[in-house]
Amino acid sequence: MAATDIQFPANWDVNNGHLVHSNDPEKIYREYDHLRSTCPVAHVDAHGGYWILTKYADIKATASDNSKFISAKCAVVPADPRGIRRPPLKFDGEQHAPYRTAVDRTLKPARLRRLEPILRSHAERELGRLIQQGHGDIYEEFGAQFSGWVEKEWLNLDEPDSKLLSSAITPFVTAWRTQNWALVKSSSDMFYEIARRVIASRKDQLLDPEEDPASSLLIERDHDGNPLDDHNLVGCIRQILIVAMVAPSIIISSMTNHLSRDKELQNRLRNDRKLVPAAIEEFIRLYVPYRGFSRTALHEVEISGTKVPPDEPITVVYAAANRDPDQFPRPDEFIMHRDNISTHLGFGHGRHRCAGMVLARMMLRIYLETLLDNTVDFEVEGEIHYARLPEIGLTTCPMRFYPRP
Repeated sequence: MAATDIQFPANWDVNNGHLVHSNDPEKIYREYDHLRSTCPVAHVDAHGGYWILTKYADIKATASDNSKFISAKCAVVPADPRGIRRPPLKFDGEQHAPYRTAVDRTLKPARLRRLEPILRSHAERELGRLIQQGHGDIYEEFGAQFSGWVEKEWLNLDEPDSKLLSSAITPFVTAWRTQNWALVKSSSDMFYEIARRVIASRKDQLLDPEEDPASSLLIERDHDGNPLDDHNLVGCIRQILIVAMVAPSIIISSMTNHLSRDKELQNRLRNDRKLVPAAIEEFIRLYVPYRGFSRTALHEVEISGTKVPPDEPITVVYAAANRDPDQFPRPDEFIMHRDNISTHLGFGHGRHRCAGMVLARMMLRIYLETLLDNTVDFEVEGEIHYARLPEIGLTTCPMRFYPRP
């Protein structure tokens, strides 16, 4: 159902809308559609005030233009009131470059090929347990666990820190979404301790920089040729710990929910695995899990005829961009092999585009192949809950699995 099929009252106010007060994705998407056609640059009063962009062209242009827009002031809505800046997300320009270079170094194709069988064994073990018992919450009981194992292998975490990360991430994310800043701080401190231990360990014994993010950061130099500051090294690892744990679980849950309702597609993928990569790309377009990433303008700018003052958060709503009918016809439908699927903004755009997107695609492929290999069917069994800002998507996905004989 498109926005044109829904009657919005003449006095409809975005501040009273579902996108502010509800977390149901379908209701939020309909309001994005309405805004895109009536007010593509809208101001919201919540969270101290911020702007929402809903047109693909505006979002892509804003995320791309580093001369006008920055992430350093506000990279996500709602913002942490402590105002902490951690690289690489809240660094721009020459400050951002060495951190991104260091992270990219550890995600080369050869490293990912070595990781794949290890990650597949983790997926088979964690998912196999749920399939054999016949039921489980794919978000909490698989997604969070599998993401934790991926972090362990990519960052070379030891066993205690890996378990600590997996157990602490859900309380942290819930606290952020509910703006329980005291709990956010206590959980964040725990992640900082993990990051400090990782950096200290690599200072004692450097690993191959192409195999280890912390070691890669330690050999990197800033624009003046100096080693990166210890505080920022720890902050970067802390940033990676969180970001890489949140999005995969949401997309995994959204894919699973979709396939449980579309049996024809589920069986098509089960019978022809060559289609899985294309399906994953369309799932990423449909179910990008972020709506709160933001930029701020350095000076007053005009976007789609609306003047936006400097220093006010502007959310580049990738979830809205990927459902803009001007870019993707029939945007709410799953359509395999779209001619322009490579233009989706599921991993963001510009300088801050997701560094781990190739790893993320591999995670999703491993998961989906493992699920299809070991089941003849699966379906949602229970109540689904949804993420609050800054995410969008599922945060519970209770499933019934029918194992392959």
